Amino acid sequence: MLAEANKLGRITLAGAGPGDPDLLTLKALRAIQSAEVILHDALVSPAILALAPPEAERIFVGKKGHGPSIRQTDINALLVQHARAGRHVLRLKGGDPLIFGRAGEEIAAAKAAGITVEIIPGVTSAQAAGAALSVSLTHRDFARRLQFVTGHDRTGALPQDFDWQALADPVATTVVYMAKSSFAPLAAMLRGKGLADDTPAVAVMDVSLPSQLVLHGTLADLPQRLREANLPGPVLVLIGRAIKS
Repeated sequence: MLAEANKLGRITLAGAGPGDPDLLTLKALRAIQSAEVILHDALVSPAILALAPPEAERIFVGKKGHGPSIRQTDINALLVQHARAGRHVLRLKGGDPLIFGRAGEEIAAAKAAGITVEIIPGVTSAQAAGAALSVSLTHRDFARRLQFVTGHDRTGALPQDFDWQALADPVATTVVYMAKSSFAPLAAMLRGKGLADDTPAVAVMDVSLPSQLVLHGTLADLPQRLREANLPGPVLVLIGRAIKS
């Protein structure tokens, strides 16, 4: 049994940040450079993958929109399979692995298999967006708290179990991840709960990358701006008075 345990590899869950290789942490860079197998998301940029050793096996396990994609259970199985073969397996995720990255399921799978798992945090896209916009997400004159929410549930629809009154808090900064398809109904709900129509709202695609695109608007008009722009990539939306600080 001890000999079998010594043959086990290890799993690292690391955040690749928003895309710019300069925003990688040193620890994430070291993990990339030492990895033997890399399971990566669609949001991990080619420039970051290029930092891995040429011999490292790269496996794409990303999910795009509502199209066909690998099941989470299959990703879990791949992580365990390669680690059981004695390899250093890197699960590389865009942003931070613990923020809407399904890391909980992967950590549980590793632990159930008796495999060591290490977590390396990354710069999440909300932080990168604040930097790109030159705004403080927690500006003390405008925001008393910062809240991150997902734009869709397991079915791809806008979650219905939000605390809508909390989301409509006028002294909060709200960041909506994966917001492109669901922002219009979300904005309508927030307006219905009393959040002012002129509340600043900004949509950002490809934050930190040369292809970065920013749409400024308000809670009332940003849904229409997003429809007209028809952005091809994932979108992050920031809402709140701090966004115009």
